[in-house]
Parts: sequence; structure tokens; C-alpha cells
Amino acid sequence: MGALVLAAVLALGACGGSGDGAGRGPVRLTWYVYNESSGSFAKAAADCSAASNGRYTIGVNMLPNDSDGQRQQLVRRLAAEDSSMDILALDVTWTAEFAEAGWIVPFPAAEARRLTDGMLPAAVRTGTWENQLHAVPLNTNVQLLWYRKDLVPRPPRTWDEMLADARRLAEQGRPHYVEVQGAQYEGYTVLFNSLVASAGGRILNEDGTQVVLGTPAQRAVEAIRALAHSPAADPSWSNQREDDNRLAFETGSAAFQLNYPFIYPSARQNNPRLAEQIGWAQWPTLVPGQPSHSTIGGYNLAIGAYSPHRAEAAAAIECLTGRDNQIRDAIDGGLPPTIEDLYTDQEFIDGGYPFASAIYTALQNASVRPRTPAYQSVSLQIAHTLSPPSSASLGRLGQLRGAIADALESKGLVP
Repeated sequence: MGALVLAAVLALGACGGSGDGAGRGPVRLTWYVYNESSGSFAKAAADCSAASNGRYTIGVNMLPNDSDGQRQQLVRRLAAEDSSMDILALDVTWTAEFAEAGWIVPFPAAEARRLTDGMLPAAVRTGTWENQLHAVPLNTNVQLLWYRKDLVPRPPRTWDEMLADARRLAEQGRPHYVEVQGAQYEGYTVLFNSLVASAGGRILNEDGTQVVLGTPAQRAVEAIRALAHSPAADPSWSNQREDDNRLAFETGSAAFQLNYPFIYPSARQNNPRLAEQIGWAQWPTLVPGQPSHSTIGGYNLAIGAYSPHRAEAAAAIECLTGRDNQIRDAIDGGLPPTIEDLYTDQEFIDGGYPFASAIYTALQNASVRPRTPAYQSVSLQIAHTLSPPSSASLGRLGQLRGAIADALESKGLVP
């Protein structure tokens, strides 16, 4: 059914030409977004098209599933001033870069307040640059520790406890891997950022102009090495991304998974017996007695600067980020909503989001990735310098400091 809906929406967007809303049919908007596997985004596009009463239709242009590939396609089209880029799904880390480049347009203050009314302040900040809203939160995201209740009676609270539990299970010949992102891409940067923050530090200073990496970063590197050289490490760790972790966990070979909540509806569909044994807890901290600081993620919707249909795009964004669509995105796709009161809505929780309270707690403690227009270069340097995980070392951390400093000043080569 999801595929049929998607096909219908794509057909609407590919009929040729563009209505102008003045007697020649609805304006045809194009939404650039990744291929969300449950089909929730395609359904939202179809529903919002119908609800517009002929004002617009939304065609979906699917981007790659990995954020690096998404950004590459968007940047190429925007650099060419592609006028088809009406609605853009942006990773929360791209706001500064796209705003500074003039590729997206800010929302007027009154409209910004209306569009974000009732949303989590942390999510709204991810779409804000220079005190202006440039992108409306579609969903937020944060990782939890997912574990097998039949293997681990009490979830570990620290990184060391998690590795100790995995080692004990390995000695017993039971599933014991810790599934986490280790490939050389954005997900590995997120892992490093979460570890640095959970050790009490940060990568850049508050205004994103200087490298701060210190003792917390050393502890983060030591944590990566400890996992890489323990029985807890999946042999494929250095090549794994979020979906690889999900699939490996669903096979039953792992005891733990550090990942986003999309893994829960997937497990319920693909391995219902395993899903019954899935528990969740806060991301493991590096400082006993202190909360962890998993990195906030998610996607925001922006209007392309070269779109001739800005008013219609703004109206479509208001619909796409509305309550009903956020609920479906969460239940079907596992994507955490940005509407704050949903986290205490019992009907929503009972309807398929039982870990809402854990997600909300994690969001209250969440860390952010460095806020700088040069973020992409900074991220590439982190993932490159510390890869593969088994080679991460304090010596490489020294190299990373210099590489990030050069990236902030647009010096050096991008790996």
C-alpha cells in the first residue's frame, strides 16, 4: 500500500509543468527527502496534497538514505539554482551552512512563531541560525541504549558496565555484541560527539570558532578503543551504519544496540519474538552518576531560495509538520516528534510509542554537534582521522585538533 501511495504522489509531481493556482490547476511542489522506509512521508505528501483543496500537490523526490549522500545531491542542485527545489528536508547540522550560502530562506517572525508553536525548544534551535528560523522541525531524534531483556536483567548505566556485560555474555557463549555506528561517515562523528559530551566536554566552543577538544575527548577515544579491542565489538563494526546495526540486532547476535528508535517498529515487523525482549534505557555515560548526552538529530523542512512557490511551500510545510503526520511518522517510522505534549499523551504512548518518556529524557540531556557553517568539513575530519575505530588513539586525537582548526579556516584538504 505504501508503495502505491508513493507511486501516486510521484506521478502527481511528474505530470510536467507547474500550475500557478490561477485557473490552471494546483501548484506542483517538489519535496526533496530521504526514502523513509515505512512510507510515512509519502502518505503525508498525499494527505497534505488532498487537504490543500487544490492549492498545491506535493511530488516526492527521493534522496539517498545516508546524510552524506543527501547533502551532496542537495548542494549540487542548489549550486545550479534549481528552481524545482521547493521543500528541502535538511539534517539538523546543515542549517548554518545552507543559510550562510543563501540556499534557503528564513521564515518571517510571526510565521515562525506559528509554525513552531508547541514544539520542543531544542528542536526549534536546530532550525535557527542568526536568530532567524530557516527550517521547521519535521522530527527530532536521539539515540537510546536498546538491550535484550532476556540476556541483561538490568541495563548498564555506563560504557564500562556495558562492555563488562558483553564480556560476561561472550564467556557464556551467548549473544554479546554491541551494535553501534563505526563506518567512516556522519554516524561515526555522532558517536564521537556523544562520547565527548558524555565525558563532560565539547568539540568546539559555544560560537563554533575554536577547537576545545581536551580531557573529555581523550576519554572518548579511550572508550572507542576499549570497545574495538573487546569481545563486544562486531567484526563488521568499522563498516557499519545505523541500518546495518538494526539488521545485525534483528538476527539475534547482539545484546546491545546504540541507535535511533526506528529500530523498534522494524523489529516488531521483522522479528516479533525478539521485539518482545527489547528493553530501552539512556545512552551509557562515561562519568558514573552523571547523565549521558547523546547527540540530537532529526530533520527540518526549509524552502529553497530558488523556488517560485514560497507561499505554497510554507503552507505545505505547515501541513507536513502537523500533529497527525508527526504521530504517523513516530508510530510507523519510529521518528520522535517535535510536538512536546505528545510525550505525555497516553493515547500516543499506548498506540505504539512506549519509550516516549525515555526519548523525552534523552532529549532534555541531548548534546548538539558543532554549530558552524564549516560543519561538514569538521565532521569529515573527525570521521577520517579516527577511522577505523580500532586505530583510534590519543596520537590521532592530536592530529584531529589541527585538522579541525584548519577546517574552520577553510585550510587544508578535505578527506
